[in-house]
This record gives sequence, structure tokens and C-alpha cells, in this order.
Amino acid sequence: MIAGSGVAAVLLTIWLVGEFPGAAAADNVGVAVFAGYAVVCAVLAARAASGRMRNVWVCFAIAFGGWTAGEVLFGYQDLVLGHTTFPSAADFGFILCPIFSCLALVQWPGGVAGRYRVRLLLDGLVFALSLFLLAWVLVLRGVYESFRDDKVAVGLALAYPLLDLMVLAVAGLVLVRAVTWRLPLVLLTASVVLLTVSDIAFAWLTTQGTYAAVFPIDVGWVAGTVFFGAAALTSRGMDATPDTTTRLPTSVSLWLPYLPLLVGGTVATVVVLDGVLAVTVITVIVAICLRQFVASWENRRLMRMVTDQALRDPLTGLANLALFNDRLAHAVQLRARDAGAVAVLSLDLNDFKVVNDSLGHSAGNELLTQVADRLVKCVRAGDTVARVGGDEFAVLIEDRVDHSLAIAHRIVEAFDSPFHVEGESLLMRPSVGLAVAAPDDELEPSGEQLFRRADAAMYAAKRSRTEGVHVFSPEMTPANTEQSALLRVSDHGARGGGVSAVQLLGELRQAIDRRELDVVYQPKYHLATSELAGVEALVRWPHPVHGTLNPGDFLPMVRRHGLMGALTDLVVDKALDHAAGWVATGTPVPVAVNLFAATMADTDLPDKIVAALESRGLAPAGLTVEITEDLILPDFKRTCAVLQELRRRGVRVAIDDFGSGYSALSYLRELPIDEVKLDRRFIGPIIWDPRAGEVVRAVVSLAQTLGLTTVAEGVENAETAERLRDYGCDVAQGFHYSPPLSAPGVTALLRAETIRPPAPAAVRWN
Repeated sequence: MIAGSGVAAVLLTIWLVGEFPGAAAADNVGVAVFAGYAVVCAVLAARAASGRMRNVWVCFAIAFGGWTAGEVLFGYQDLVLGHTTFPSAADFGFILCPIFSCLALVQWPGGVAGRYRVRLLLDGLVFALSLFLLAWVLVLRGVYESFRDDKVAVGLALAYPLLDLMVLAVAGLVLVRAVTWRLPLVLLTASVVLLTVSDIAFAWLTTQGTYAAVFPIDVGWVAGTVFFGAAALTSRGMDATPDTTTRLPTSVSLWLPYLPLLVGGTVATVVVLDGVLAVTVITVIVAICLRQFVASWENRRLMRMVTDQALRDPLTGLANLALFNDRLAHAVQLRARDAGAVAVLSLDLNDFKVVNDSLGHSAGNELLTQVADRLVKCVRAGDTVARVGGDEFAVLIEDRVDHSLAIAHRIVEAFDSPFHVEGESLLMRPSVGLAVAAPDDELEPSGEQLFRRADAAMYAAKRSRTEGVHVFSPEMTPANTEQSALLRVSDHGARGGGVSAVQLLGELRQAIDRRELDVVYQPKYHLATSELAGVEALVRWPHPVHGTLNPGDFLPMVRRHGLMGALTDLVVDKALDHAAGWVATGTPVPVAVNLFAATMADTDLPDKIVAALESRGLAPAGLTVEITEDLILPDFKRTCAVLQELRRRGVRVAIDDFGSGYSALSYLRELPIDEVKLDRRFIGPIIWDPRAGEVVRAVVSLAQTLGLTTVAEGVENAETAERLRDYGCDVAQGFHYSPPLSAPGVTALLRAETIRPPAPAAVRWN
């Protein structure tokens, strides 16, 4: 359609310029037909558009509809009546074109926000009046002199060029400010230029009496309609999503309204005045223009500063949540158009509150700054890193799926080295979730949905207490959405909503006081014989509304609000009660319970545990206490003394999640322990990563040399179990063997299993 109109315009141009027979009729009919063609294109564009863009093309359809009506009436006067008059009924149609064109342009998406449209019109008026002043001196004074006795004719004669210049000014200003819909806008601006030049030339030639019914300037009107049609038709295939981003005005948009004022005012002054008066007026005009330009430039600088502050995190200098969401929405739009991939990574720092509480908020701020620096070094220049919460970060990755996975793994590896904060070496571990919208996905998620998916994957990582990159899968939502909201409240104070933190804390206190938390058990098996070696006690919260919650869902609140002691007592009591029940039925099984480093620093702990064992008639050797490599041990010597006392009284001691902390090897040397539990982060990759396998083999060999039992966590398949057996690992646990079981489930298991506890470790004092 665009090509056809171009060919027709060329043929009509040849006919008019060559003055072939019937050129006058061809001129009148041709211009009217092309004006009607512009109306059809505007209607087609309006039907394909929505929102503000539909309003734009409706206004243009009215504008060119008026022009078409004017051309039909003008042609009737010329061809049928044999003469034309000015003004006539045709002029009322012609005058609609610039008026509604101007209304259309001020609504153009991405040009200016609604509150700036008045300023745009004023800039356009300054631009138009300045050029009008120049045109008056050069052309329009003659038009005025020709029709000065007819006020209506004078008004129309001067209104045409003034309104045309107004449309041209607004089109130029919108063009330099717009960042979307650029191609249709460029074509539209070219159309306005052609129509404006032809209108002004028509006015001049009419006053000179040299305009004929067939004249080459008519080609400008025809070409203008062709460019307009191209603008309307090309807009139909473009993204209709409005661009709501606030952007700074460009340098061109600042001086563009004042340049015509400077030129027009100078030329008019030279023509009207002379001597000192002319120089003075010109100097004043230049000074005013420079003053306005400097003020506009300063406003732009201040606006840039305010924009940066509004879209940047003041502590880290990263993008904030508002900027991240804006870029994410834009990336999703581009993905829909270009069939690319978009990925969102959500990252949360585990145990960040421990740093704040132990070292102070200044140390926490320094840690966040260092984390931000590492994240920026892991991504490419086009990726966006944002701080979206207290200790929560997000990364936007626009590229192939394999690139997003590689960047995500690079980010996780960046946390392998400790952070140095106020003289302390801190090894932070993140929970990382990744959500990818691939080109071949049947569903196209919105930016908000993609962000929620990344959040869900991150909270799944937090619940499972596993490291590495957790890629979103459908089972992570919506069933776990409530749990993710709970985590967001308990860990961060509600970045994105969720239940009330006060309400959740009250429910947690009540559940602990009423002993409503459950204990489930993860079976452990000897790798060499596949016999049951014992069970590990794990706490669960059966919430009446949100379902069963894992430790990662509520332990941050337990730590923050001083509930760890009460929770530890509850878990130990329930685990020992169940152990006593199994002994009573003739199926005793060793039980392991998890204790935190802060609890282990309690010098009364050995007495409490032994008293609890004795009250139930249990042997100390049937209990293993597991301690985690906490971020900071407040009193390492006291902890060693407590552990040694527990071992002296027959209780086994294990170090849990071995390898998740940078000081793990020093723990093997300094802590009095019987057992080492290898972190699942080491275990998972051994079947595909030879280096990971060698690390596990070396740790197992070292533990055997030190007389320690080795337990592998997170064994998910037979191949991993077989590889660990080859390495000489003693015990394994994970879903390959059994998921966590309730106490009755363990009872049923014990009836069918042969139980062989782990061999006692050599008595050592480290």
C-alpha cells in the first residue's frame, strides 16, 4: 500500500510537471484522492491502535478529512464553476487540518507526559510565532497587503501559515523528545514539513498572482500525504504499550524553541530598525535567549540529579526497586517483540541480621556495599543490578538462557571468598533464585510475574537450606506463595507485602509455648551395608492457615526475637520423648538434634541434656548434637569447653553443613567432635564435576585420618550414593533413601530395618 501510493505520486508528479493534457483536472482530483488516502490510512491506524495512540490517529483522520472536504469543494469551484474564491466554504475544511494535527501531536506517546503538554504547546507557539515573524518579513507582508480590506480573508490568509508553523514546531519538539515510535514520527514530521512549505508557497504565489491551477508546488501536498500514509501504516505493527518512563529533556529540545526566536527577532529588527536601536534590540534578544537557555540547562542538571537520587540506592549506588521494575518491564516488552530471553535473579543474604546485631549497622552497611561491588563485577555492562530490600538484591539479565545461568553461577561463586569488614573476615552465603522467560515459552509472563517467580525460587532455596542457583519450577508456586510471603516478613520486614510481622510473631510464640511445633526425622543409612544408622530431628511448624512451614520460613524470626532457647528445648524434649518411645518398643535408634552456636556457648547445656536423657532412661551414646558453622562464634573457647563436656559424658558431637564456612578446616582441628556432616553443596555436583568429587574424597580421607565419622547430606540419587561409597564415606541421608518421616513413620520403619549405630570415634582432645 505504501509502495503503491509512492508510485501513484510519482506518476501524478510527472503529469503535473510535464503539463500533459488534462493536468488541471488531474491536479484537483489527484490532490483530493491523496488527501482521502491519508484519511483511510489514519482510520486503519486508529483501528489497530489503543489508548492514546488511537486518539492520535482519530485526530489525524479528522484533520485530513477536513482537508479532503476542502479539496473536493475547491476542485468543484475550479473545474465546474470555472473560478475559485477566497475565502470560501473550502477554507473551513482546510483549517481543520492544522488544528487537529496539532491536537494529535500533543497526545503522541513517549513525547511528553500529560502535565507537560501545555508547556509543549507554549514552546510550539514561541517557535511558530518566531518563524511567523521571519516569514512576515520575507513573504507574509505581501499576503496581508493583498487582503487587508477583507478581515476574514486576512485572518485566514495569516492563520494558515501560523497554524502550519505551529504544527511543524510541535512535531519537531515531539520528535526530539520521543524515544518510542520513532519511525512513524520521523515520517510524520517529513509530511508536516512538505505540507507547510507548500502552504506558505501557495500563499506567496497567490499574492503575486502567479499561482495557476496546475503548479509544481502541488507536488508537495501529494508527497506530504504519501509520507503521512507511510507513518500511519508503519505504526500498526508497533508495540502499543505506552512508555511511562520519565526522561530528561535533550539538549536539542532545550534550545530548539529559542533558536527561531533569535533568528526571526534579529532579521525583523534589522528590517524595521537601524543603527544603535537595532543593535540594542538584537543584543537584548540574544541576552534573553541565552538567559533562558542557561536556566533550562540548570533545570536539566538539577532534574538529572533528582532523577538519579530517585532511581538509585543511596548506600550502594545500585538501581533501586523502581528503576529495576521499569527496566524489567521494558525488557519484557522487547522479549515479546524480538523473541529473546529475559532472566531475573533474586538474591538474599543469609544471616545478615547476625552481622548487624554483632558488629553494628555500620558494619552491615559496609558489607552491603562490598556485596554490591561483587555483584556488579559478575555481570555485563548491559545487565541491571539492584538493591530491592534491606539485604535483598536482584539482577536483570537480557540474553540467551545459558548466559543467564552462567552469570547466576558466577554470582554464587563470588561469595566463596570472605568479606573483610571492620577487622573481621565474614563468609556470607546467599539464597539465590533464578526465573527465566525463554524464547520458546508458550506463556509470556509479565515483568511482575517473572520477579515473583525469582522470589519464589529464592525462598525455596532458603527453605531447603541448600546453596547454589535454584531455578524456578512450577511447583514453587502458587502453593508456596504464602510461605514466601511469610519469609519476606520475618526476614526483611515486608518488602512486597505478606502477613503482618507482629501477627506472625505472636502466632510463633504461641505455637512454641503450646508445644505445637512438630518434629520429623530424616533417616541416615550406612553406605557400606545400607543399614539404618540413625535419624536426624527436624522441626516443622504446622500453621493453621499457611500449611506446614519449614525451618527456613520461621528461624529468622526465632533468632531475631530471642526464641532460640525455647525452640531448642522444645525440639530436644520432643526428640528424646520419641527416642524413649522407640526404646520402650524394643527398637532403639540413635537421634541427632541441631543446636546453634549461641546455644552451645551455654555452660549449663551439658547438665540440661544429661538430665533430660536420664529422666527418660536414655543412654547418652544414643544422642548426637549437631552444630552449624555459624557466621560468628561469640566465645569460641567456651563453646569448645561445652562440647568437650558433652563428649566426656557420652554424647556424640557432629559439625553440620561442613564446607559452608571458610573456617571449616580449623574447626576440624580445634573442635572436639565425633562426626562430620558434608554440606549438600559439595555432594550434589560430584557426579558431574570431577573437582567437586576430589574435594569430597579429600575431606573424607582427612576425616578418617582424624578418626571422625563422615555423613553426606542431600543424597538424591543412586549414582551419588555409589560414588560416596567408593570415596569411603560412612553414612548418607537424603531423598534417595527416604524423605523426612513423622514419629509414627519412623516406628514403622524401625520394625522393618536392622539398626547399626555409627562406630564411636576415637577419644580426642583438640
